[in-house]
Amino acid sequence: MQGMWRAIALLATGTALAPVAAAAQNRPDQKAFFGLYKELVETNTVVNEGSCTRAAQQIATRMKAAGFPDDRITVFTTPDHPNDGGIVASLPGSDEKAGAMLLLGHLDVVAAKRADWERDPFKLVEENGFYYARGAVDDKAMSAIWADAMIRFQQQGFRPKRTIKLALTCGEETTFAFNGAEWLANNRPELVRADFVLNEGGGGRFDANGKKQALAIQVGEKAAQNFTFVATNPGGHSSAPPPDNAIYDLAEAIGRVQKHEFPIKFTDTTRAFFTASAQALPGMAPPIRRLLANPNDAEADALVSRDKVMHSTLRTTCVATLVDAGHAENALPQRATANVNCRIFPGETVDGTLATLKELAGPKVTVTANQPVRPIAVPPPLNPAILGAVTTLAAKHFPGVPVVPMMSTGATDGVFFGTLKMPVYGVPGLFMEPDMNGTHGLNERIRVTSLYEGRDYLYDLAKTLAE
Repeated sequence: MQGMWRAIALLATGTALAPVAAAAQNRPDQKAFFGLYKELVETNTVVNEGSCTRAAQQIATRMKAAGFPDDRITVFTTPDHPNDGGIVASLPGSDEKAGAMLLLGHLDVVAAKRADWERDPFKLVEENGFYYARGAVDDKAMSAIWADAMIRFQQQGFRPKRTIKLALTCGEETTFAFNGAEWLANNRPELVRADFVLNEGGGGRFDANGKKQALAIQVGEKAAQNFTFVATNPGGHSSAPPPDNAIYDLAEAIGRVQKHEFPIKFTDTTRAFFTASAQALPGMAPPIRRLLANPNDAEADALVSRDKVMHSTLRTTCVATLVDAGHAENALPQRATANVNCRIFPGETVDGTLATLKELAGPKVTVTANQPVRPIAVPPPLNPAILGAVTTLAAKHFPGVPVVPMMSTGATDGVFFGTLKMPVYGVPGLFMEPDMNGTHGLNERIRVTSLYEGRDYLYDLAKTLAE
C-alpha cells in the first residue's frame, strides 16, 4: 500500500501530534484485547510453515467463551489445505430489511527469517512505544480488532439492526496458496454475503515527526495480474551469431511495454482524489484540472505523471519484474522469458490487457496470462452513509485530521467479493509510519498508541454502521 501512503503525504498538512509513549492499557477491555492480539501475533501463520487453522480455532475458543453459540461460528478448512483454514462468525441483526455487513481480515503473514530480524518475529515485543512482531500490523492488528469487536458486542448484549458478519481468512499474502476469501465467495457465499465489506487497505499516516497527517478510506483497487513473455530461437554457437537472437527479441518487446502508456481512466473515487489534489497542491492544479476535463490532454498527462503515484492512479500500468535467458556463456540463447506485472485499472479486463501486450510484443514473442487469473475489482460507490460515518467518527477520534478517499494501486482480498456484488471499503483508523512500519520487511512494528486508538475508532465505526 505504499502508493496510497505517499499519495496521502502529497495531500496532507500535519496536525495532531501523536505521543510515542505507550497508550493506557489499564481498561479491562484493553487487557482482554491485548491477550487476543498477542496470541494471534505469536501464532505462526506463514504458508507451508505455520497454521491459520490453529489461529482460527484460538479465536473461535475466545468467541465461544464470550457466549457465541456454536451455530454462529464456522471454522472452515478443506482436506487438501488443513492448515490454511479460517473463521466466519455472525451476530444476527434485529431487522432483516437492514441487511448485513462483513468485517474482513486475513490471518496469514509474510515469511520472516529469524536470522535477519533483531527480535524473534513470532514473539510480541514492546520497545520504545512500539509493538514488534511479524503481523503486528499486516493484518493481525485489524483481524484482532474485528474479532475483539465481535466479542465485545456479544458480551454487552448489543443487538444491531444490521447483521454483523466476521471473516478471517488465509492465503492473502501468497499468490499460489489456497485463498480462504476466494473459497468462501465461491463455495460458501451464504456465510459471507453482505451489503458491504469493511476491509484492510485504508488507514492513516504519521509524518517523520509523529504528526498525524491524514486518514484514507480505500474505495476501489487495481487488480494484480502477471503475464509471461517468451522468445524462442534455434540458438547455436556464439562465435558466429546471426542477427536473430531470443534475448534481443525479448528486450525489444519489453522495451515497447516500457514506453507504452495505457489510456487515462477515472472512477468516482480517483476523480475525487484528483480534485482534492488540485486544491491541496496549487502548483499541480492547472494540469490536474485539465486532465479532469480532458483525459486525452497529453501535455497535462506528462506534467501530472512526473509523480509516479499519480501516474499509477491514472491508468493501468505494466512493468517487467523478472527475466531469464540463455543456457551457456558461449551459446546463443534458445529461450528468453520475462514476467510482466500489471496493475489493471477498475473496469478494464485481463483479456483486454493481454491483447494490448500481445500487440506490443510483436510476432516473435508469445504472451500468456499467468495462472491464477485474479478477478478485477468492482469499483464501489462513494456511499455517503459509509463515508459519512467514517468522517464523523474521524472528527471525534482524530480531530483535525482530514479523510481522503483513495483508490489503491495495489490489491487485497476484496477483489473476490465482486462476484457477489459486495462493495468493499478499506477503512481508516490505524496510523502508520512513513516507512510502512516494516510490513513485508524486517522488524515489523506498530505504535502502541496507534493500535489502541485504532481499535477504539474501528469498534465505533462497526457499531455505528450496524445500528
